[in-house]
Amino acid sequence: MNILYDAQLDGELPDNDKQQVLATLSQALPDMTLLHREEDLRPFECDGLSAYRVLPMLVALPHTLDQVETLLKTCHSLGVPVVTRGAGTGLSGGALPLEQGVLLVMSRFKQILELDPKARIARVQPGVRNLAISEAAAPYGLYYAPDPSSQIACSIGGNVAENAGGVHCLKYGLTVHNVLEVEVITIEGERMTLGSEAFDSPGFDLLALFTGSEGMLGVVTEVTVKLLPKPETAKVLMASFDDIEKAGKAVGDIIAAGIIPGGLEMMDKLAIQAAEDFVKAGYPVEAEAILLCELDGVEADVDDDCATVRGVLEAAGATDIRQAHDDAERAKFWAGRKNAFPAVGRMSPDYYCMDGTIPRRELPHVLKGIAALSEESGLPVANVFHAGDGNMHPLILFDANKPGELELAEEVGGKILELCVEAGGSITGEHGVGREKINQMCAQFQPDEITVFHAVKAAFDKHRLLNPGKNIPTLQRCAEFGAMHVHNNELPFPELPRF
Repeated sequence: MNILYDAQLDGELPDNDKQQVLATLSQALPDMTLLHREEDLRPFECDGLSAYRVLPMLVALPHTLDQVETLLKTCHSLGVPVVTRGAGTGLSGGALPLEQGVLLVMSRFKQILELDPKARIARVQPGVRNLAISEAAAPYGLYYAPDPSSQIACSIGGNVAENAGGVHCLKYGLTVHNVLEVEVITIEGERMTLGSEAFDSPGFDLLALFTGSEGMLGVVTEVTVKLLPKPETAKVLMASFDDIEKAGKAVGDIIAAGIIPGGLEMMDKLAIQAAEDFVKAGYPVEAEAILLCELDGVEADVDDDCATVRGVLEAAGATDIRQAHDDAERAKFWAGRKNAFPAVGRMSPDYYCMDGTIPRRELPHVLKGIAALSEESGLPVANVFHAGDGNMHPLILFDANKPGELELAEEVGGKILELCVEAGGSITGEHGVGREKINQMCAQFQPDEITVFHAVKAAFDKHRLLNPGKNIPTLQRCAEFGAMHVHNNELPFPELPRF
């Protein structure tokens, strides 16, 4: 079932009159760029999950916070839904626009407002690129730790919305662990400060609640992030395996040995071949799997850890172990991993990138399950993992020009996520739920848990105008999906929206 067009599960969107909304917003915000012609709207019809496309009713491009506040207040009074978009690099359809809604684009807010090397913080606008923070902090020997593969393009506001991670999140954490304070504006135009520059702040931890909320609770307008000192040294080991399950087991063995790598990544044969062909990273294309293990810190400690990890990898059955000779080779090793997604894109007309998380001990079992699903469906799957924290990124190769292949890829992707849940994991690790995984939310959570999610949403956005139809499934959807038991044709929790 194509998740984009099953409107009967989520109810009809409000039937807003485009010309009336355009006229009202133009009058309230005469100096704000407001796109309405089809040719101007077309570039905004999708995010990084480009298999799904929707033309927004209007696109707003504000350049002041007053404009953002007025826009939200006006849309709230009109009952017009608003979807916030950053750089558009998301991979779960979280920034997918609505035909009857306004797309609020925050890309013009791209200033680094303050960088304090003594306090080790940076205060930035939401449109600032992830990598730009580290580039600005580099002269002070500092950097911003979360590093998604899209860090050259993705924006910090989107990182907060999706709680983005990256190849170094095992040791240094996700966005939520590296953000101190966030300024937001609610759908009613109220400005709020969540968190503080202090290590702790009184009251509920609304900052953690907001981080990863996928634009459903408010619009990010400013972010204060922690900066870390660059490690004295960093060294990378690349281990080759003739069996992918051996590589999966080696991941758990490294952590069990008391080592927490700066990064611990895994790629299977198909991903290795694609990356090597694209980047020339020096990967062993004959291997069934490779592990990239980066160890950082003080020179003496790193040397000891390298020796320990090498022993663990040998005991796990690695057929070859190479250590990067210098920073240039280390950068090459990581370039192959960070370019794995576009590299795989050169092998097939389309691919569907999944994002599930499992306990490390379940890696061999889940890999076997993914291989079985690939064989059964006839669709190749390239596997790329943040293996250290069990975050998997199976890439399902397909051709959307062939009838039924997109739907088949969706079906295989859904089964992979359900396999993750069965193994004790989660349907997402960093890409978010968006529209892509909303059905699988029904598989992971019980009705009473979904009730709490709806209650939190209502506390911030009573009329469900911010990014509706994303992240939290309705009870009607879960019943249709077959993940909720219905007694006597009555859904539980009658106080919740049916659609």
